[in-house]
Amino acid sequence: MTSLSDRARGIAGGRRESWLVPALIVLGLLYPWYEDTLQILPLIGDFVPATESMVVMLALTMMAVGLNIVVGYAGLLDLGYVAFYAVGAYTAGWFASQQFEQVTFHFFSSVPNDQPGIHISMWVVLVLAGLLTLFAGVLIGLPTLRLRGDYLAIVTLGFGEIVPQVVRNGDNFGGFDLTHGAFGIAPIDAVGFPALGALGFPENFQTSPNRALWYYVIAFGLLLITVFCSVRLRDSRLGRAWIAIREDETAAAAMGVPLMRTKTWSYAIGAFFGGVAGAYYASFRAGAFPADFYFNISVFLLCMVILGGMGSVWGVILGGMILSYLDREGLATIGSKIQDAGVDFEPTQYQFGIYGVIIVTMMLFRPAGLIPERRHKIEMEEAVHDTPFYDVQTDGALTDRDQNDE
Repeated sequence: MTSLSDRARGIAGGRRESWLVPALIVLGLLYPWYEDTLQILPLIGDFVPATESMVVMLALTMMAVGLNIVVGYAGLLDLGYVAFYAVGAYTAGWFASQQFEQVTFHFFSSVPNDQPGIHISMWVVLVLAGLLTLFAGVLIGLPTLRLRGDYLAIVTLGFGEIVPQVVRNGDNFGGFDLTHGAFGIAPIDAVGFPALGALGFPENFQTSPNRALWYYVIAFGLLLITVFCSVRLRDSRLGRAWIAIREDETAAAAMGVPLMRTKTWSYAIGAFFGGVAGAYYASFRAGAFPADFYFNISVFLLCMVILGGMGSVWGVILGGMILSYLDREGLATIGSKIQDAGVDFEPTQYQFGIYGVIIVTMMLFRPAGLIPERRHKIEMEEAVHDTPFYDVQTDGALTDRDQNDE
C-alpha cells in the first residue's frame, strides 16, 4: 500500500509540475526579449545562443519530438527520418517559390503578384507539407513495417538514402525539373501576415527588421503544438497500443492490437511533424538544398531522442535543445575559449565523435535518458539484468507471501 509520505510527495510533485510547465513556456516564449541581458552576464554570457540559432534549435527539436513518436512510443527504429524532413522542405519549394515559373498562381502569398511560379501562403504550405509527408510516411511504412528490429532499421536506412539521391538528381525527370538538382530550390517564400499588415504585423518575415524574433515566436508555437499533440497521443488509446507494441509485439497482437495499422499510424504521424518542421526550416533558410538531407541528420535526431529519454516528451525536448545548441553555437564557443587559453584544439572538427562520447557516457551512467519515461525508469531501477520486470515483481510478491506464511 502507498504510504502517506509517498502520497504527500506525489501531491507536491504534481503541484510543482502544475506551475513549472507554464513558467517554462512563458520563459521560452519571451526569450528574444531578455536574450541581450543574458549575453552581458559574466561566465555564461558568451554561451547564450542568438535568437536565429534558437529558431534552428526549435525546428530540430520539433523533428526529434516527431521521431520520438516512432522510436519512443512504438519502438520502431527509424534510421531514415531525414527523408520526411526532405519531403517537407521540397513541398515548400514546390508551392512557395519560382520553381515552376511556367505557371503563375498566387494565394495569399507574401510576394508581389507579378512573380512567376506557385506562391501559396506559407501557412497553407505548412499544413500541405505535413499532409504530403504523412502520405509519404504511409507509402514508406506499408512495405517496411512488416519487418522488425535490425531489418526494419536497414530498410528505413535505405529509404533515408534514396530520398536525398532523388532530390539531388531530380532536375531531369523526363525533361521536367522537379528539384533543380544539386542547386536546390531558392528562394522560398517567407512566412508572414499579408492580410494583417494594416495592424502592424509584418507581411514578410524575411524583410522585417525583427525577422529572427518573428520566426522564433512561430517556431516556438509550432513546437508547443507538436508537444501537445504528442502528449495527448501518448495518453490516448492509440498511444497505449503503441506502447504495447513497443513492450511486446507478440503479446500485443495476441490481445487484439492491429499491428500494421497501429505501426503505420505512428510512422505517418511522426512523418507529419517532420514535414511541417522541414517546410518551416526551409522558409527560414529561404531554400531547400540537397546537402541538408544526409544520413547524419537522421542519426543526429535519433541521438536527441536517446539522450533525452526514449518515450519521454520533455526528455526529448531537453536532449534536442542540448545537441542542437552544441551543433549550432556551443562547440564553436567552447573551441574559442579553449584556444584563448592557449590550447590548440578545435571541437567542431570532432563534433560527431563528441556526440558519440556523450551518448556512450549516457548509456553507461543514465541509460534511460536525462528525463526518463516513467515506465523505463521503473524498469531500470527495479528490474535486474536479463530478468523481465514482470518476473521481478512476481518473484517479489511470492517472496513476501512466503514470508507471511511462515
